[in-house]
Amino acid sequence: MKRIITYAQAVNESLIQSSKKDKNIIFFGEGIDDPTSFFGTTKDLGKYISSNRLIEMPLSENAITGIAVGSAIMGKKPILSFHRVEFALLAMEQIINNAAKASYISNGLHKVPLIIRLIIGRGWGQGPEHSQSLETIFSSIPGLKVLVPTFPNDAKGMMNAAIKDNNPIVIIEHRYCHFIKENVPKNYFINDIKSPKKIINGRSITIVSYSYMTLEAIEAAEELKKLNIHVELFDLRVLNPLNIESIQKSVTKTRRLLIIDLGFKKFGIGSEISSQIYEKQFSKMISPISRLGMPDHPVPSSRGYLKNLYPNSVKIIIEVCRIFNISNNKSKEIINKITNLKSKEPIDVPFSKFKGPF
Repeated sequence: MKRIITYAQAVNESLIQSSKKDKNIIFFGEGIDDPTSFFGTTKDLGKYISSNRLIEMPLSENAITGIAVGSAIMGKKPILSFHRVEFALLAMEQIINNAAKASYISNGLHKVPLIIRLIIGRGWGQGPEHSQSLETIFSSIPGLKVLVPTFPNDAKGMMNAAIKDNNPIVIIEHRYCHFIKENVPKNYFINDIKSPKKIINGRSITIVSYSYMTLEAIEAAEELKKLNIHVELFDLRVLNPLNIESIQKSVTKTRRLLIIDLGFKKFGIGSEISSQIYEKQFSKMISPISRLGMPDHPVPSSRGYLKNLYPNSVKIIIEVCRIFNISNNKSKEIINKITNLKSKEPIDVPFSKFKGPF
């Protein structure tokens, strides 16, 4: 029997089930008992675990993270939630120099089973300081695992796997993804946190995306079928450690590759993937690897400027048509149709009825 729930509900279910199984799990946050419950992901935790495991912290991100790192080394399993990725910038010294390095510098004596949940993505005109996708920063740090679940099933299964892991793990959640719905088993289960997941089988071109961009890529892939272009789509899921073996195999077949970054194109995840692909398969490629991502400037606050800022299904279709050198009436018709549909959607909010968390 199918059981359709949202990504936020799936995360919430994981946190409840895991914390009931393991009494060492504790929760830290600025607003851990806030009525918004971190987009609904921490809702009703207090009904299932004692209040002394829900620790409301003062507004000092570096201190919070330091305490979390110390408690992890001492045997607890802290889950630290930040409403926005930018809050973690105030704790980078603890994340990079302590959480990520403790095991290495102690020759494995000190384990840091710490989960840091970070919310990313656009929203509600919050502009340069609160609409950023900074996953590349965390992915470049040795010693940190970085997960980016896109769908509810992975949101639950990957969270469960991360909690059982003995390493510091950053889990990045796009605020739009919290509203995706999918069939998710009610029972406790664990998903792989090692490799990408193939979403669509195809033979024409390999597309790699992650988080919210995977949804845009799925929409684009459906339209590209009408041009006899069959996309092989991968949801990256894990940014560090970066395992692209299945992507390498796909590119061997398609000999074309498009990578879609959620954040900035410059120095993005796509740069690293394309470098690794070229090192092994440069001579086999039919066309140069292409990348899409955010432009090299801060996110504006004005919705007028936001209109064409983000990568989306239209830009994906246009780029794939460029790769295949297709410019005919049918391709133009598809692009115009999707462009018109996108123009009717609200800018900077996932859907019109949703008003934001604050």
